Amino acid sequence: MNDLTLQIVLIYLVAINVVTFIVYGVDKYKAVRSKWRIPESTLIGLAVVGGSIGAWMGMKFWHHKTLHAKFRFGIPIILIAQVALVYWLMNR
Repeated sequence: MNDLTLQIVLIYLVAINVVTFIVYGVDKYKAVRSKWRIPESTLIGLAVVGGSIGAWMGMKFWHHKTLHAKFRFGIPIILIAQVALVYWLMNR
Protein backbone atom coordinates (compact mmCIF):
# COMPACT_ATOMS: atom_id res chain seq x y z
CA MET A 1 0.00 0.00 0.00
CA ASN A 2 1.54 3.31 -1.02
CA ASP A 3 1.64 6.42 1.19
CA LEU A 4 -1.23 8.23 -0.54
CA THR A 5 -3.51 5.21 -0.32
CA LEU A 6 -2.65 4.77 3.35
CA GLN A 7 -3.40 8.45 4.06
CA ILE A 8 -6.78 8.20 2.30
CA VAL A 9 -7.69 5.05 4.20
CA LEU A 10 -6.69 6.60 7.54
CA ILE A 11 -8.67 9.79 6.84
CA TYR A 12 -11.69 7.67 5.88
CA LEU A 13 -11.42 5.53 9.02
CA VAL A 14 -11.13 8.55 11.31
CA ALA A 15 -14.10 10.24 9.61
CA ILE A 16 -16.39 7.18 9.62
CA ASN A 17 -15.59 6.46 13.27
CA VAL A 18 -16.28 10.05 14.35
CA VAL A 19 -19.56 10.02 12.41
CA THR A 20 -20.54 6.65 13.89
CA PHE A 21 -19.77 7.81 17.43
CA ILE A 22 -21.91 10.91 16.93
CA VAL A 23 -24.78 8.92 15.37
CA TYR A 24 -24.84 6.58 18.39
CA GLY A 25 -25.04 9.65 20.63
CA VAL A 26 -27.86 11.15 18.57
CA ASP A 27 -29.79 7.87 18.74
CA LYS A 28 -29.32 7.73 22.52
CA TYR A 29 -30.52 11.34 22.80
CA LYS A 30 -33.60 10.48 20.76
CA ALA A 31 -34.23 7.30 22.76
CA VAL A 32 -34.24 9.18 26.06
CA ARG A 33 -36.73 11.71 24.66
CA SER A 34 -38.98 9.12 22.93
CA LYS A 35 -38.32 10.65 19.52
CA TRP A 36 -37.93 9.09 16.07
CA ARG A 37 -34.98 6.67 16.20
CA ILE A 38 -32.14 5.76 13.87
CA PRO A 39 -32.70 2.22 12.55
CA GLU A 40 -30.56 -0.51 14.10
CA SER A 41 -29.56 -1.56 10.57
CA THR A 42 -28.00 1.89 10.08
CA LEU A 43 -26.12 1.67 13.39
CA ILE A 44 -24.73 -1.77 12.53
CA GLY A 45 -24.11 -0.75 8.91
CA LEU A 46 -21.92 2.14 10.03
CA ALA A 47 -19.83 -0.33 12.02
CA VAL A 48 -19.54 -2.67 9.03
CA VAL A 49 -18.29 0.06 6.68
CA GLY A 50 -15.40 0.88 9.01
CA GLY A 51 -16.96 2.59 12.01
CA SER A 52 -16.66 -0.30 14.45
CA ILE A 53 -14.36 1.59 16.83
CA GLY A 54 -16.75 4.55 16.85
CA ALA A 55 -19.69 2.19 17.42
CA TRP A 56 -17.95 0.44 20.31
CA MET A 57 -16.89 3.76 21.84
CA GLY A 58 -20.40 5.15 21.34
CA MET A 59 -21.91 2.15 23.08
CA LYS A 60 -19.55 2.59 26.03
CA PHE A 61 -19.63 6.40 26.25
CA TRP A 62 -23.36 6.90 25.66
CA HIS A 63 -24.34 3.63 27.44
CA HIS A 64 -26.39 2.81 24.37
CA LYS A 65 -27.41 -0.58 22.94
CA THR A 66 -25.30 -2.38 25.52
CA LEU A 67 -28.07 -4.83 26.44
CA HIS A 68 -28.85 -5.87 22.85
CA ALA A 69 -26.98 -9.08 22.00
CA LYS A 70 -26.50 -8.17 18.35
CA PHE A 71 -24.68 -5.03 19.47
CA ARG A 72 -22.96 -6.40 22.59
CA PHE A 73 -21.46 -9.30 20.60
CA GLY A 74 -21.80 -8.11 17.00
CA ILE A 75 -19.84 -4.87 17.25
CA PRO A 76 -16.77 -6.52 18.88
CA ILE A 77 -16.89 -9.31 16.26
CA ILE A 78 -16.99 -6.73 13.46
CA LEU A 79 -14.11 -4.84 15.11
CA ILE A 80 -11.98 -7.98 15.44
CA ALA A 81 -12.68 -8.92 11.81
CA GLN A 82 -11.70 -5.45 10.63
CA VAL A 83 -8.48 -5.44 12.67
CA ALA A 84 -7.62 -8.87 11.24
CA LEU A 85 -8.34 -7.61 7.71
CA VAL A 86 -6.11 -4.54 8.19
CA TYR A 87 -3.36 -6.72 9.64
CA TRP A 88 -3.61 -9.09 6.69
CA LEU A 89 -3.58 -6.24 4.15
CA MET A 90 -0.56 -4.60 5.78
CA ASN A 91 1.45 -7.85 5.90
CA ARG A 92 0.76 -9.52 2.58
